[in-house]
Amino acid sequence: MKSILRRRPSPALVISCVALFLSLGGVSYGVATGFIDSREIRNNTIASTDVRNNTLRTQDIRNNEVRGFDIRNSSVQGRDVAFNTITGADISESSLGKVPTAAQADTASALPSFRTFGPTALAEGAAPAALLTHGPLTLLAACEADGVNTEAKLYVQTAEGNSAAGGEFDNPSIGPGDGSVLLAEVIDVPAAPRTAEDRSVFASAPSAKAFTAQLGLISDAIAGSCLLHGHAGLEG
Repeated sequence: MKSILRRRPSPALVISCVALFLSLGGVSYGVATGFIDSREIRNNTIASTDVRNNTLRTQDIRNNEVRGFDIRNSSVQGRDVAFNTITGADISESSLGKVPTAAQADTASALPSFRTFGPTALAEGAAPAALLTHGPLTLLAACEADGVNTEAKLYVQTAEGNSAAGGEFDNPSIGPGDGSVLLAEVIDVPAAPRTAEDRSVFASAPSAKAFTAQLGLISDAIAGSCLLHGHAGLEG
C-alpha cells in the first residue's frame, strides 16, 4: 500500500491534465470576463436568434470582416442603414430605372424655343421691322396708310422655295421671288377709339424650319401709328 501511494504521476499525465485545465479555464475566463473572440466560436454556428435585438454594435465587429455572403439575401432594410450614408459610389447606376417624369427629357431637344416681342411702335409709313428670323423665314411688322385709314400688318419673307405661311391670309406655296407676303392686318379708321385685335400666324420651310406666332396689334389712324407685341415658338 505504501508503494502505491509513493508512486508519482507520469509526465504525460501531468501535461494532459494541465492542458485540460487550461482549455476549460480559458473558456470559463472568457465567459466570465466577456472577452470571447472568433477563436472560441465554431464556424457557421451563430444564428440571428443568438443576437439580441439592438445589442450588436459596430464596435463589436472587426473592421472589414462581415461580407456580403454573411448576410441573408433581402434581409437588410432601409431602417438598418444610417440616414444620409448611401452615396452615388455605393449604387450601380446601370441598374436604376428611369424616373417617370424624366422620360420627357428624351424629347427635350425637339421642343420649340420661345421668342417674345416687346411692345414695338411703328409710325405710319416707316420701313417694316423684322420681328424674328428663323432659318430662311423672316417675320416682319409694318404700319401702312390706306387712304385715311391706318393698317398694322404682318408679313413673311422666305429664302427657300416651296415654303408655306398663313394666318388671316393663307399662302400655301411661297418662294424667294414673292418678296413680303401678307399674313394678317388690323385696320383703323380716323375715329376714336383705336382698333386692337390679336392675330395668329405661321410659316414653314422644306428645311424643317418653322415658327408659330401669336401677336396683339393696335392700329391708330388719328395718331398715325401702330403698336404690336407677342410671342413665337421656333421649331427646327
